[in-house]
Amino acid sequence: MEEKKMIHEGLIIQSFPNAMFHVRLDNDKVILGYISGKIRRSSTRILLGDRVKIEVSPYDASKGRIIYRFPRDNSYDSDED
Repeated sequence: MEEKKMIHEGLIIQSFPNAMFHVRLDNDKVILGYISGKIRRSSTRILLGDRVKIEVSPYDASKGRIIYRFPRDNSYDSDED
């Protein structure tokens, strides 16, 4: 029987070595997130301030696997004056 994982959305607030991140979930809980193999293989960059989708096991709610990075809104990144 396969365990049911919970999917949450959150914001990257801190970066650690070895592709680990602190993620603030939408319910204001902070958990440790690590990158899934699919994102690692595709060399997707995850930076501070990115919105991500994270998969959390019901057995250990303090860690989760980052499975998706939402596209960035480029309106605040413009360098035009």
